[in-house]
Amino acid sequence: MKKSMPNKLISDSWKAKYHQATLPVVRFFLKLNVHPNVLTTLGLLISAAAGACMAAGRLKGASILFLLAGLFDSLDGNLARTGGKTSRFGALFDSTLDRYAEIFYFLGTAWYFADRRWMAATAAVFIALAGSMMVSYVRARAEGLNLECKVGFLQRTERMILLSAGGLISPGALVAAVWIIAVFSNITAVHRIVHVWRTERKAGSET
Repeated sequence: MKKSMPNKLISDSWKAKYHQATLPVVRFFLKLNVHPNVLTTLGLLISAAAGACMAAGRLKGASILFLLAGLFDSLDGNLARTGGKTSRFGALFDSTLDRYAEIFYFLGTAWYFADRRWMAATAAVFIALAGSMMVSYVRARAEGLNLECKVGFLQRTERMILLSAGGLISPGALVAAVWIIAVFSNITAVHRIVHVWRTERKAGSET
């Protein structure tokens, strides 16, 4: 038997443990009656600030801010579920602002590279951005067709960790992180397309 492509880099069990660990923070926000959309908006604003820091060449500050934005992004959904405030608009709002958050940070990174005339790295940023958007688009389109599509080993969480780690380590590590995302985000998008094709094919053979 052929080994299938790994579905996820960070397993659901690890994500469940993380959500469990952040429950005290979620309960704190619940006591303050904070709406999940407020956390989503804060995450976007922090991501924009992170992108500005990156453009200014403050790699470590940008990376820390981007991780902080990721924390807010991970809390808003948990807050909505725990507080019984889930809604279709909230899901749309969260997903849309997540895309803008990534765009801001990638643009800041492109500015940083272009300012130093690292043209290959600058091009890699736009390839990485395109791949990241396609990963999200394929999932959204599949779910619009009532097909689950959460597979892929370079999803948003992994991309955020890679970018932040690269910025914290060194400019060279950041370049490497961008190239990894440029390649593997597009592979992930293709993986999702293949997954949907196989799912539909399997469903057709069972009818």
